[in-house]
Amino acid sequence: MEIKVLGPGCKNCKALEKTVLEAVAELNIDASVEKVEDPGKIVEAGVMMTPGLIINGKIKSTGKVPKKDAVKKMIQEEL
Repeated sequence: MEIKVLGPGCKNCKALEKTVLEAVAELNIDASVEKVEDPGKIVEAGVMMTPGLIINGKIKSTGKVPKKDAVKKMIQEEL
């Protein structure tokens, strides 16, 4: 599973990254979590508002930090 957290490194972007890492650990799954901070790559991925969350190539969230339970559900949908 490939998970990308997109954002320039703001407070919300860091919070989303932390939430994603916690969710992955709690679900005990094998996933690569990548932080994308390059503005060009963020726009290229189709994310116009950060932070963005992409799981297996699908945009799951933009412009907010979803709660851990919501992130876990998004991950489970892609398993």
